[in-house]
Amino acid sequence: MLVMARMGTVAARAEQLLGRAVVATVAVPGGGVCTATKARLSDGSSVLVKSRPHPPAGFFAAEAAGLQWLAEATDVGGVPVPEVRAVADDCLIMAWVEPGRPSTEAAERLGRALAATHRAGAETFGLADVDSTWIGTMPLPQRGAGNWAGSWAEFWAAARIEPYLRLACDRTAITETDADAVHRVLARVIELAGPAEPPARVHGDLWSGNVVWSGEARAYLVDPAAHGGHRETDLAMLALFGLPQLERVLTAYTEASPLAEGWRARVPLHQLHPLLVHAAMFGGSYGARAGAAARAALEPQPG
Repeated sequence: MLVMARMGTVAARAEQLLGRAVVATVAVPGGGVCTATKARLSDGSSVLVKSRPHPPAGFFAAEAAGLQWLAEATDVGGVPVPEVRAVADDCLIMAWVEPGRPSTEAAERLGRALAATHRAGAETFGLADVDSTWIGTMPLPQRGAGNWAGSWAEFWAAARIEPYLRLACDRTAITETDADAVHRVLARVIELAGPAEPPARVHGDLWSGNVVWSGEARAYLVDPAAHGGHRETDLAMLALFGLPQLERVLTAYTEASPLAEGWRARVPLHQLHPLLVHAAMFGGSYGARAGAAARAALEPQPG
């Protein structure tokens, strides 16, 4: 009965925001952050409705803005994202993407298109006019008030590593030994970051679950924490939880936009942020994985 009541509420909200009748709804499996519902409309189209009880102010507006910012890059060949159909304080409604298989063709298209999205660039590291957005349920600092002075390494340390390391420590989600390894990375982050690059237009939370393989032999990106960042961060995130056809994606990417020498050795550095976020949110083994990533970043293997 609770599920039926929730579906009825979702349908009514979608009808109110879209001005069209909803003729059917079905729950969509997903993460624990939001409830996802597929709704079929009276015009024959379908949408995805994301909702969450009592979200923070601006929660769905930030996601919608990130999708729309990434969508701008499709004009230059970037990865497509679902069209935002409506956004409100309590929900986000997007065009439905019919899932497909991660074919070789789709993987190669994704690699080339992701390179184009990154090349579209950004005004600054983070977001110039936004204090914070969200990654999962956690605030994500964006505007640094000049604290990182145009340096990605300083941005990464101040806005992506330090806040979540403190939180993981406060929640006893990381041991003192593993936290010490992360502190040693922070002390050497400029040295470890590799050659300087201008801000890239990055997804920011590009794990495999945020890549939707469609029936059109292509992939769409969803659930962004979009900002100006380092393009290696998106690639490292794809590897963290295992993307199907990853090597084909990477090969196509590097053919379109070669990466700086030693990029594979820097993967653990770029994975530190999501691992610390997961440690702070979920605990478990993520603190130990963050420590291992920090030690790997400090002693990179050739490659």
